[in-house]
Amino acid sequence: MPIGRLPAGKPQGMAIDHTRAPVLEALADYRREGRLSFTPPGHKQARGADPAVREVLGDAVFLGDVLATGGLDDRLTRDRVLQRAQELMADAVHADHTFFSTCGSSLSVKAAMLAVAGPHEKLLIGRDAHKSVVSGLVLSGIEPVWVEPRWDAERHLAHPPSAAEYEAAFAAHPDARGALVTSPTPYGAGADLRAVAEVCHRRGRPLIVDEAWGAHLPFHPDLPSWAMDAGADICVTSIHKMGSGLEQGSVFHLQGDLVEPGLLGMRADLLSTTSPSALIYAGLDGWRRQMALRGQEIMGGALELAAETRAAIEEIDGMHVNDRADFCGPGLADGFDPLPVVIDLDGLGVSGYQAADWLRERRGVVAHLTDHRRIGTQITHGDDRETTGELLAALKELAHAAPGLPDAPRVAVPSPAELRMEQVRLPRDAFFGPAEDVPLERAAGRIAAEMITPYPPGIPAVLPGERLTEPVLRYLTSGRDAGMFLPDPSDPALGTVRVAAGDAG
Repeated sequence: MPIGRLPAGKPQGMAIDHTRAPVLEALADYRREGRLSFTPPGHKQARGADPAVREVLGDAVFLGDVLATGGLDDRLTRDRVLQRAQELMADAVHADHTFFSTCGSSLSVKAAMLAVAGPHEKLLIGRDAHKSVVSGLVLSGIEPVWVEPRWDAERHLAHPPSAAEYEAAFAAHPDARGALVTSPTPYGAGADLRAVAEVCHRRGRPLIVDEAWGAHLPFHPDLPSWAMDAGADICVTSIHKMGSGLEQGSVFHLQGDLVEPGLLGMRADLLSTTSPSALIYAGLDGWRRQMALRGQEIMGGALELAAETRAAIEEIDGMHVNDRADFCGPGLADGFDPLPVVIDLDGLGVSGYQAADWLRERRGVVAHLTDHRRIGTQITHGDDRETTGELLAALKELAHAAPGLPDAPRVAVPSPAELRMEQVRLPRDAFFGPAEDVPLERAAGRIAAEMITPYPPGIPAVLPGERLTEPVLRYLTSGRDAGMFLPDPSDPALGTVRVAAGDAG
């Protein structure tokens, strides 16, 4: 059931009933009717699965793992199971059309990019974009016009670019086909999406918002404005990040007439699997029903819990929870989401890498975001005072143990001017062109042929086609030595770097 064949819009002439969950109901019908399948998946409703796997996963996982076409729905999808679920999602979040994806927002954002620009056409993109956006550039041949984020030099942190930066980029590149902005960031900082959308729409160009971290935003008035209400044309959202979906559960929404729904669906169909997971669809469908019926109540509880937790962490010596006053203001972000709960550990003298490792190993507490001075401990509607109490106890113990930890290795974070490198080739050309591996000490001045990405949050420090500089290479090697995770370079140890062949700088 390829998602591209099923652009789902607001239903015409029918009442919206958010108590329904078409995918979940279809799964229940499949079980109740006792259908006997001679189709994939080969485990045949858990009967063929390894007993040890069944013991760990439980049979419910296998019982819900059925074909979308020919399982959830009939051979010709006459029950419109997926389309009805997408229509309900579109209504819940004020979109004209919604598409489900079982390949995460990494696929969804690529589909959005391909619907707006083609090979060798320009797209304005905030340079704080996720690596999935850069992968989209590599696959598509789109020419990026990088829009500079707003840089907090005190905290060494990037916030989304301003509308003025997009205005200037369009003035310099009037042939750009549209723009892409990431908001909110994994740190919870938001752009002025309405202003950026206005910049685009004055030129008749669409705005894509990578809102992977914003699934919850439409459901409470005290959260930052979300993309559809702010006038964006396409919005990509990871339901598994801040919502109740399973990993890889993503949706992308569309409104307005600057991007044709069928075209967006065709582009998504190029990338999506022809064997989508009914389990992931069910998670998306259930999340929509949950939030449509009780979203404000649920998110209100999460916001109250986050406020209590933030205040308690702030009382721990050596820890500071970044708040609106830290992130928002002239030259900084425009919006702020309090649920990521980003903790600055500079006062403790430990790095985020050290803290995350200590918390996992000593207390079984897993932090999400880590960098040279912070950890992110996101609070969602799935938390309660018991889970936050465990977090607080672990953080207090960390503060007590910090003086006995080794000195945090210094990460040589470049200045904003040093951090940005010249894009001298298209990412696609550099990635697929002739390349060679050179020792890191000889890489400065060469053109990168690979991505190098501190993860999380997954924002590349090096892009294919950028000319490498000493400050960025020092940043990466010092980060590596301090515990930074670099999942994508060809040599994870950074003994060598992959560069364009025959370019000696």
